[in-house]
Parts: sequence; C-alpha cells; structure tokens
Amino acid sequence: MRTWLEKRAADKPAPPPPVAADTSLASEFTSQLGHARDHLRRVVTAAPGLVSELGKVGQTVGREFKEHGVLPLLLLIAAAIALGYGVEWLFWWGSKGLRAWITALPLDSVGARLGAMLARLGFGLSWVVLFGAGSVGAFLVFSWPPLLRQIVLGYLMAFLVTRIAVVAGRFLLSAGAERFRILPMDTPTAAYWHRRLVVFVGWTAFIIVTMSLLNTLGLSPEARRLIGAATALVHVAILLEAVWRRPGGDPAHTRRRALVTWGLTLFVVALWVLRVGDAIALFRTLLLLVCTPLFVRGTSHAVKHLLRTPGTEHATGEPPSVATVVLERGLRVLIVIGAVVLLARIWGIGVDDFTAGHSAWTRLMQGLANALVIALVADLLWHVLRGMIDCRLAEARGVGDALDEEEQRRRARLNTLLPIFRNILGIVVFAVAIMMALSALGVEIGPLIAGAGVVGVALGFGAQTLVRDIISGMFFLLDDAFRIGEYIQAGSYKGTVESFSLRSIKLRHHRGTLYTVPFGVLGAVQNGSRDWVIDKMTIGITYDSDIDAAKKIIKGIGKELAEIPEFKPHILQPLKMQGVENFSDSAIEVRLKMMTKPGEQFTIRRRAYAMIKKAFDEAGIKFARPMAMLAEGAGINPAAAAAARQAEAEKAAPAT
Repeated sequence: MRTWLEKRAADKPAPPPPVAADTSLASEFTSQLGHARDHLRRVVTAAPGLVSELGKVGQTVGREFKEHGVLPLLLLIAAAIALGYGVEWLFWWGSKGLRAWITALPLDSVGARLGAMLARLGFGLSWVVLFGAGSVGAFLVFSWPPLLRQIVLGYLMAFLVTRIAVVAGRFLLSAGAERFRILPMDTPTAAYWHRRLVVFVGWTAFIIVTMSLLNTLGLSPEARRLIGAATALVHVAILLEAVWRRPGGDPAHTRRRALVTWGLTLFVVALWVLRVGDAIALFRTLLLLVCTPLFVRGTSHAVKHLLRTPGTEHATGEPPSVATVVLERGLRVLIVIGAVVLLARIWGIGVDDFTAGHSAWTRLMQGLANALVIALVADLLWHVLRGMIDCRLAEARGVGDALDEEEQRRRARLNTLLPIFRNILGIVVFAVAIMMALSALGVEIGPLIAGAGVVGVALGFGAQTLVRDIISGMFFLLDDAFRIGEYIQAGSYKGTVESFSLRSIKLRHHRGTLYTVPFGVLGAVQNGSRDWVIDKMTIGITYDSDIDAAKKIIKGIGKELAEIPEFKPHILQPLKMQGVENFSDSAIEVRLKMMTKPGEQFTIRRRAYAMIKKAFDEAGIKFARPMAMLAEGAGINPAAAAAARQAEAEKAAPAT
C-alpha cells in the first residue's frame, strides 16, 4: 500500500506545461479557460454516481472498525488524545514561572520589544510541538491498524496545523495582550480577525486531509473534485462573512468601504469559479496579484509598529529610522521578487527561458523582470538615503537653548542644505534607475542620452535666467549667506527665510507679507541674524542738564538690564553712553550703545527707554523739546507783545 504522502503527491494536479517560445499570453489564457469548461463538464457528469461511491467508502471504513472492534479503536484514539493533552498539561504546569516572566517582560526599547514577542512565539510553538510529540507517542506505544493509523495521523496533522494557526494569530494579533501586538489595530478588530483566521485554516486543513483519505479509499477523481467544489463553498462563506462584517472603517468613507467590499466579494467568487474549474494557473495568478499588495502593506505596518519610538504605543509622525526603512523596504523587495518567481513557476517559465530569449515574448518578460528588480533596488536605495537625511534633518531641527552657539549654527546650516541635497539625490537616483530600466527593456539609451544633451544645451540657451537663478542659489548656499530662520535684506526685499527651492527663496516680512525672490535678483545680502548686533540710540537732553549725572544713570541702567534674567543671556555688552553726539538748536544729543544677540535688541531697547525716562525724571534731568522763538515786531500785535512781556515778568518775580 502506498504511503499517505505518496498518494497525496500523486493526487496533486500536474503543473501546467512550460510556455513555448511561440506561445502568446492570450493563447495561454484561452487554453486555461477551455480546460476549465471541460473540467466542469466532467464534474457535473460525476454527480449522479457520487452517493454510490461514498457508500463504498463508508463500507470500507466500516469493515476496518468491524474487523478490529469499535471499542478498542476508540480507546486507541482516546489514548492518543490523552497523551497529547497530558504532555501539554505538564508543560503548562511546569512553565508557570516562564509564563509570568514573559508576561512581565519590558517593552521600553525596540530590542526588548522584539525579544518579548519572539519569546511568546517560541513558547506557543513549544506548546504545540509537545502536544504533537505526546500524540505521536501513542503510535509508537500501541499497535494500530494501517487504515486507522493513516486516518488518525491525517486528522492529527490537521489539528496541529489549526493549533499553529492559533499560535500565529496570537503572535501577530494578540487579541488578549495588546502590548505584544505586532499588527497595529484595536482589540475587538484583532479578536475578530483571529477567530476567522483559525476557522479558515482549520477548515482548510480538515478538507485537505479528507480529500487525501478519500483518494486512499478509492473515490474517483471526478467525485473528489465535486466534493472539493462543495466544500470550497464553505471557504467562500467564511471569507464573505469576514469581508461583509469586518469592523472598522471611517463612517465618512462609506462609499469607499462599499466599493472595497464588493471588489473583495467578486475576487472571492472568481477564485471559487477558477478553483472549481481546475484553472489552477489563473487561480494562483489572481490570488498572487491580490495578496501580494496586502502582504506588503501588512509587513509595512508591522515593521513600523515594532520599531516605533520607545515609550510610545503607536508609530508617531517622526521620520522613520534607517533600520525601519531598511527592514520595511527590504521585506517589500523580497515579497515582490518572491511573487515574481512564483508567477514564473505558475506559468512554467524557467530561468533557461529567460536567459535564452529566443522569442519576443521571452525577451519582453526578461526585460520586465530586470526592470522590476532595478526599480525595487532603486526604491530601496532612495528610501534608505532619504531616511538617513530625514533623521539628520530632524536632529538639526531640534535646536534648543541648551546647545551652544556653534552647535546651533551647525544645525541651522544642516537644516538649510539637507533638503536641497535630498532633492538632488532623489533626481539622480531615479534618473539613473530610469535609464537602467530602459536599457533592460532593450531601449538604446546612447542616442537618448546624446539627444538629452542636445536638448539640455538648447534649453540652457533658452532659459538663461533659470540657469542663472540655480547657479546663484548654489553659490549662496556654498557661501553660507543665509539659513532657514534668519532675517536678511536684499535690495528692497527683507524678511525671515522660510524655505527655498533650486531657483528661489521665500522671505516672510515681519508684517506678514511673503516674498518669493529668485536667487538671481538677490544681489548683496544683508544678514541680520549672525553673531551679534550693535544697537545705537540717540536721546536729547536740555542744555542745563548734568551730562556726567546722565552718564552715570545710563551706565547703572545698563548694568541693571544685564542682570534681568530674560535679558542676561542676550546682552553681550551692556548699555552705556558714548558721549555727546551733537549740539542742536534745542538739545544736547547724546549717543548710547549696546551689543546684543541678533533679533533681541528691539525688546531690550524698549525696556531701556522706559527705565531711562523714569530715572531721568527722578534725577531732574529733562528731555529737550523743539521750541519756536518768535521775534518781536515781526508782524505781531504790540499790545499782545507787551502783555506777554508783563506776564513773563510777573512769573519771574519772587512770591511775597
């Protein structure tokens, strides 16, 4: 008698014939559809004799039980189950401390999180392995009838596969332990998909074992395919129930949810039709094309969730780390390449067919495969480089008061140059990838590059202003003329640098206006945010004021300003009076000076003016005001002039 594995291998459908060199894709699809029609016709004709064939199978099993006795056979089955659960119970009882240790594992770092989840996976698999070892031990201890041994072993394997699905569901979804969850979702959603996963895998394993046993018991291939078509309807029901009742979804996108639901429904029904019609190549192709993006998306979410910032429950909006990018994009590349290899195997296209390239079809497939690999490698390289730049950029933007001035300058320069470097790097990577992909597809890129050079020269002559702007911007950045966040003035434009592109800079005026200025028209740039500024002020006092007293007062105010906590870090040289600047008609103008950090002089100056006004009033020093002197007799009424002189004399006379 053939073993179960031999019969299972013999029962597997033969792989499709290799694609001939002169066979088109359309003819292959037509052949598959014709085969499906013939297969369905044979399955339908086998329906009337299904009951009689199943009766013969029942008689064969009945004779096995009748020959060896029902009770002894049931005792053997019970012994196998008891041994499996007994070993499992012993492991559960002896691993109490291990379970408590795994439950209490910290998740405060990426390494600790990965270690804890792998520990849970190993514990769950050990549990299943020990149950299987205990159950299989019953076959070594007791003597089993051949047919019963094959039946019990088959369904035992199906049960073990279901238990492994339970472990995998707990590992990925962790419906009862949210902190260990790999796929980010809420607990009700995780429990929902975990139950459906276990039911689907369990039913699939049960059907595979059942169909293999029916083959062993002599059921005809047409009858087995008819039963397979009927049992596949249970798969369809499980999947459709999961799709239509799936939780989640934004109420604002009900139309999108409905489209996705109906699309998945058509996909499941199409899979069932192709499987029943024995169109295995089309069935596997459709399954592969739909499941590959789902696997890519799932692995992306899982990697981001696993490698999230320590101390957070969910992935934040911060740029991903380089390790996250490498793992996420690397898995994406492996999944896509694996899908392409499987697709080639499904259609019987081997490596020799690719390398030979005897027909236009194989050459096209070879070019598409090479172009796909180039695109995936370029995508991986670009995201790794961009991740490195984004991490440095995020670090450069985290400028705080605790950093010294030199470090702040270095980070500001990185914050200015890294975005432009990232854009240039992206253009270079994708331009090279496009050229390599075109070359892989058989396009001669030599004339294309030469033509692009000629077009570039022509565009250079026709776009001299654009070229001037780009080159001027490069020299401005190399000279470190300005950085993002600095206040500059260039000609009639002034404001804070918000951002810039390859050809222009955006300046935000202090009144809110946003200027977009091409680099070519900037000219000389005045940067008011570097190192220090000297703020000079001029005040006028009356001619009878004591200049020395005013100087002492201003010096004291300067010291007092320098001790104020909010001003102390920003004052480099305190306020002091330089001396008399000018003698005007109505005032003695004195010059004041102080050195501060850029942008801080305005607030300090306003406080200084208020303190000087108050101190001068207390010391009797008066600020000068413009005076108008009227000459007597110059068109003035004599009586009014006499009255004015009399009033001045009375005011000047001492009080009696």
